[in-house]
Amino acid sequence: MAEEDSGQEKTEEPTGKRLDKAREEGQIPRSKELTTTALLMASALTLLLLGKSMSDQLQAMIKKNFSVSREDIFEYWTPVKYLGQSFQDAFWTVLPLFAVLFFAVSASTLMLGGFLFSTKAFAPKISRLDPIAGIKRMFSMKSLVELVKAIAKFLLVLSVALLILNGLKADIMSITNATLYAAMAKSVHIVLGLGLALAVTTILISVIDVPFQIYDHKKQLKMTMQQVKDELKDTEGKPEVKGKIRQLQREMAQSRMMGDVPDADVVITNPTHYSVALTYDPMKPGAPVVVAKGTDFIALKIREIATAHDVLMVEAPPLARAVYYTTEVRQEIPTELYNAVAQVLAYVYQLRRFKDRKGERPNALGDLDLPPDMIFDD
Repeated sequence: MAEEDSGQEKTEEPTGKRLDKAREEGQIPRSKELTTTALLMASALTLLLLGKSMSDQLQAMIKKNFSVSREDIFEYWTPVKYLGQSFQDAFWTVLPLFAVLFFAVSASTLMLGGFLFSTKAFAPKISRLDPIAGIKRMFSMKSLVELVKAIAKFLLVLSVALLILNGLKADIMSITNATLYAAMAKSVHIVLGLGLALAVTTILISVIDVPFQIYDHKKQLKMTMQQVKDELKDTEGKPEVKGKIRQLQREMAQSRMMGDVPDADVVITNPTHYSVALTYDPMKPGAPVVVAKGTDFIALKIREIATAHDVLMVEAPPLARAVYYTTEVRQEIPTELYNAVAQVLAYVYQLRRFKDRKGERPNALGDLDLPPDMIFDD
């Protein structure tokens, strides 16, 4: 069915969010035929099993009401007493039947759609008062299907009832020659048997109706491609909002990264475009770790912080680019860069000892040993 507002076909299966929303609004698959079948089967079976006992109790109640003593008849409270007792006896007599029927309705409801209590389903909707929409519903495909179902159900039940009654013609005619109690018992037996047979017939109707209700429910909840895209956008957030969140995350990450620069052992530079800050603790297992890295403005900021905190900087453009492109912040450098970084750290430690007047000035840092696949062009 085409969607009136957009003209798009509802070709997409309903998403989990749409199914949950429909359930919150009380829109779930239900089958009246399944409930009817459950009620008929439960009542017929219960009356077949407990019908005699219930009949005996009701007869006893009636006999008791017609066996009032002469003295009680002239008491003003006797009718109230007997009426109250009759209501109580009748209640306990039919209670098992009502309990079974309640269980049958509850079970049939749970079988299709499950338990649901939604206050939104009781909320008034102005759209339901729209006469044009009401006429459209009256002449919709769903109404036509319901009409066909009702006619088919009526014809099926009528055919089965006539077939059974035709088979019981002899038993029905024999009732005229039976005594009153025998005729009543036989009539009850015929009626209950006919009711059970008709209940079994409705099982066939339910077997057809239940899959149809599930299919129709999903069909009503189908979505257009645009609806799926809009829901995905609402779920994951609008692109501009997501972009702003990513920007804030980057800023927070950069702020944490800049806070680790003062604790770095060395900052390797390009010298202008790239800067990477490394830290290494020889007392702990593991390789040197990148605590900060960046290009252009961020690289300049790293160098400024390093200068302010007397962190040594070494110009090694190939190594700076290699570390920048192969290692993320808070990760250890790859094994292919161990030798080159070890050369830099050794130079830094010697230079630091020289500044502390504990050693000689180290020789200038020579060419570093970098594998060919670790050389990146600027």
